Amino acid sequence: MSEETPGFDEKPEVPADGTPDEPKAADSSKEQAAAPAGDDAQAAGQETALLAQLDQARTALSERTADLQRLQAEYQNYRRRVDRDRITVKEIAVASLLTELLPTLDDVGRAREHGELVGGFKSVAESLETVAAKMGLQQFGKEGEPFDPTIHEALMHSYAPDVTETTCVAVLQPGYRIGERTIRPARVAVAEPQPGAAPKSAGSDSADAEGEAPSDKDADAPDKG
Repeated sequence: MSEETPGFDEKPEVPADGTPDEPKAADSSKEQAAAPAGDDAQAAGQETALLAQLDQARTALSERTADLQRLQAEYQNYRRRVDRDRITVKEIAVASLLTELLPTLDDVGRAREHGELVGGFKSVAESLETVAAKMGLQQFGKEGEPFDPTIHEALMHSYAPDVTETTCVAVLQPGYRIGERTIRPARVAVAEPQPGAAPKSAGSDSADAEGEAPSDKDADAPDKG
């Protein structure tokens, strides 16, 4: 009967071929192979999430840029509309003021025609005309110019043999404008060509002269017989 020797452990069992089992080494290799695959999947997921966030940021940026451009365009249109309205209101106010002064300017013009624009009255009248001109008031309407119904108002009408078209033969009241805007048309007397009158040409005048010459000779010739 054998006795167990104290102080010695039992030896592990060894397989018949003498190769020890390596279960732990095989498991560690499987874990190492699975770890890179898991990291790649996680990195791919993070990249996809980042790309999605980038697309969302780009979309938001495009929308905000379009909103900013639309607001800028609306603001520019608003400024142009305000400036245009301001100019229009100013022109209307100036035109209203100058329209009220037109009778006074007519009196000044009549006084000048009659030689009554003298002394202090002349100085005041010229100052008034200067101020009106600085505000853009322009006078128009002259004798001899063709009649234009857009800027002339015919108060008198007649026929004249020496005109070839409807012509302003007298200016009863001058017209006034501010820029391209007429605030009062020129009130004029017009003359039209004589109805049925044909313009005389140089050939007809010479023919008439030649026709009159034989009659004068015949009148001066003595009678025969």
